Amino acid sequence: MSTAARADSQELIHTEAELEDALTRPGETLRSFIKTVVSPFVILGAGGKMGPTLAVLARRAALAVGHPLEVIAVSRFTDSRARRWLEEREVKTLNCDLLDNAAVQALPDTVNLIYLVGLKFGTSQNPAATWAMNTIVPARVAERYPRARIVALSTGNVYPCSAVARGGSLETDPLTPLGEYANAAVGRERVFEFFSQRNSTPLALLRLLYAVELRYGVLVDLARMVHAGETVPLANGYFNCIWQANANEMILRSLALTASPPSVWNLCRPEVFSVRSVATRMGELLGQPVKFSGAETSTALLGNAARLCTELGPPATSLETMLPLIANWVKRDGANLGRPTHFEVRDGQY
Repeated sequence: MSTAARADSQELIHTEAELEDALTRPGETLRSFIKTVVSPFVILGAGGKMGPTLAVLARRAALAVGHPLEVIAVSRFTDSRARRWLEEREVKTLNCDLLDNAAVQALPDTVNLIYLVGLKFGTSQNPAATWAMNTIVPARVAERYPRARIVALSTGNVYPCSAVARGGSLETDPLTPLGEYANAAVGRERVFEFFSQRNSTPLALLRLLYAVELRYGVLVDLARMVHAGETVPLANGYFNCIWQANANEMILRSLALTASPPSVWNLCRPEVFSVRSVATRMGELLGQPVKFSGAETSTALLGNAARLCTELGPPATSLETMLPLIANWVKRDGANLGRPTHFEVRDGQY
C-alpha cells in the first residue's frame, strides 16, 4: 500500500510522532525505486521544513527492501533537534555552511544528490543574502558535483500570476515574476541550467507549489485563520498544494527524470483549489463562521502539474483527506512551525 493510500485510510493524527511516521512511511513504488540509488546519497539543505522527513523517508525505503543505502543529510543545523531526530533514525548528518567553498569541496562524493537549499522569507529586509544563497551556492554545488544526478527543488514563484481559467503556468512559460525572492529563484534555476549544459550534468528542476503537512502550509494557514475568527483575504483566491509525504516521494523518484539540458517540472496536485471553498470547508470542520475580505481576481500564482503527474502518477493524498487531518490538528492546538506561507501576497514582497 502506498504512503498516500495509507494516509487516506487513517482517521486522524494526534501526535507529532504519528505525523512523522506518516510522513516518512515509504510506498511500494518508492521502495522499488530506491534500489537504483547507490551510496552515499547526499541531501543538501536537509535541516529545513521538508529535508528531515525526506531523508528519513529515503532511509526507511532502503531498510524496507534490505538496500544498504547510506543517507547523508547536510545542513547548518541551526535547529539541533532536527539533527538529533535524523541521527536517531540512522541518517548521517554533516554540518556545513554551503557558502563556504572549502566546506563544499570537502563534502562526500556522490552520484545522487537532492538539493533543497533556498532562502525566501526575510528577502525584503536582506535581499543580498537571498541572492547569495540562491545563486552562489548552486554554482558551487554544481561545480563540486558535475557527474551526479541532481534533483534541485525550485519554486512556483518563478512564474508571474496567470489566468486562473488557464489552469496554471506551464513549465515552458516565460519566467517573469515580481519581487527579489522570485527573481533570485529564477537565478538559481539559470545557474543550475548553465552548469548542466556546460558539464553535461543530469539535472531535474522541480517547481514546488506548495507542500502541506499539519504544522505548516497554506491549508494550515487557512485553518488557523478560520479557527481564530480572522478575516480570510480573497484577492489571491486560488492556489495549488501537495501533501508533503507525496512531494518527498516524487522528489526522490525524480532522480530518474534528470537530463542535460535539465528537465523542468511543476510539483503539486493537479487541481487548482479555491481559497473561498477551502476556508468554507474548514469552517464546517471547525464549527466556526468564516469571514472574507475583498474578492477573487482572475489571476493567481498557479502551476499546471499535468506533465509530472503523467510521468510519476498523481499524488494520491487528496484534499478531502488533508482537510479533516488539519482541522483536527488546529482544533487541538497541535504544534505549528511558525512559518506562515503568506499565500495572500501578490506583489512578490516576502
